[in-house]
Amino acid sequence: MFKYINDVSNIAHGVIKNYCTNFITALDATLGNGYDTDFLSSLFDTVYAFDIQEQCILNYKNKGNNKVTLIHDSHENIDRYINKGLDCVMYNLGFLPGGDKDLTTVYESTLKSIEKALLLLNPQGILTIAIYPGHQAGKLEKEHLLDYCRKLPKHKFGVLYSQFVNRQNNPPELLIIEKNEGF
Repeated sequence: MFKYINDVSNIAHGVIKNYCTNFITALDATLGNGYDTDFLSSLFDTVYAFDIQEQCILNYKNKGNNKVTLIHDSHENIDRYINKGLDCVMYNLGFLPGGDKDLTTVYESTLKSIEKALLLLNPQGILTIAIYPGHQAGKLEKEHLLDYCRKLPKHKFGVLYSQFVNRQNNPPELLIIEKNEGF
């Protein structure tokens, strides 16, 4: 097994752990099974976690993690719940592993959420997006996300796009956005 080139979530975790400057407030915009939320809560003082699936919220609530505020709503509504700066934001798009594959994130709400998250992101904050283009909604998300990120002002945001080039069947991809310290 590879140490670094293995899984986009692990790569995102490594970037966050090694390059985030402040570890006060984080957002997991897609709770799912809670792996990213667990990771974030091991580093940050406060973590917000969104999911539209009530079962995801209930499953995570059973962990009793008092650092995590669970929000049963679409991530596009983050501005209704969060009005302070974020040091880190994570998105793990697609569908819930082991869940209903017809219930996926969609580019319209994902883009609205990312726009709002970037406004809340503190200077030197990091936002990661794991993209899964192996299904139709994921392909559309990828296209729209890349188009959106290409238009972000380069003096304000650094954007890195990573993809596996020797894997077949539309492997996961990763976008990393860092906000410049002057903004």
